[in-house]
Amino acid sequence: MDKTYKLNDLVIMKKPHACQTNLWKITRMGVDIKIKCENCGREIMMGRLEFNKKLKKVLGDSNGNEKN
Repeated sequence: MDKTYKLNDLVIMKKPHACQTNLWKITRMGVDIKIKCENCGREIMMGRLEFNKKLKKVLGDSNGNEKN
């Protein structure tokens, strides 16, 4: 599975958030990655290795452009 992602991509994580959605938007990238819940707006940061383990699927950017 191709797990390439960039800033402003929408991603699906393996486990749902407390608000019962698993759709997130990448808002910051570096050594740590910051993602924002698309349902409740909560933001969390995690290390890149942890993010890669928890990532299920990359949907594409938030402008509607899907990944091929």
